[in-house]
Amino acid sequence: MRPPDGQVYRFDPGALCLELLATGGPGPFARFETLHGPSELSAWAAESRLGPCPGLTVTEPELAAVRQLRDALFLFTADHAHGRPWDPRHLELINDAAAAPPLAARIEADGSRSWAPGATGTGLLSTVARDAVDLFTGPYASRVRECAAGDCFLLFVDTSRPGRRRWCAMERCGNRAKARTHRATKA
Repeated sequence: MRPPDGQVYRFDPGALCLELLATGGPGPFARFETLHGPSELSAWAAESRLGPCPGLTVTEPELAAVRQLRDALFLFTADHAHGRPWDPRHLELINDAAAAPPLAARIEADGSRSWAPGATGTGLLSTVARDAVDLFTGPYASRVRECAAGDCFLLFVDTSRPGRRRWCAMERCGNRAKARTHRATKA
């Protein structure tokens, strides 16, 4: 990730649907928007755990639908992470997006995974929404967390063995918290 302060660090949220949340968000998080056009959504897909999607076509209305899902998913995930009741509107939006046909995976001759021709923004949207359904109904649903740093709102799945991950990334928020604790004990 490349936050506004310029420090580059690795952030793995643990699920495709949560990777989308780092592209912007609702309200005050709109200032972090990275999906300004269809080409940015295609670039995000290629850099995500989906991998390259050659021939992916995204229209402006599909981009708007992806942003709408992302914003609803952001709020839905934050509510879930903090044990708040889910907003039925967010749940409906996720379920409606998941109902569309997803991207179709295939195996290439070299054994790698790729995507069938004809991939669209709607298929990408459905694939992300289905990942959210799998996450929030699966074994890691209780391990969805928000970074413990007071100034970081990144959401992730704690896939660590003990299940005690607190930070979005140790290289950033974890190290800053440890440095603050160290300075406080020295003072």
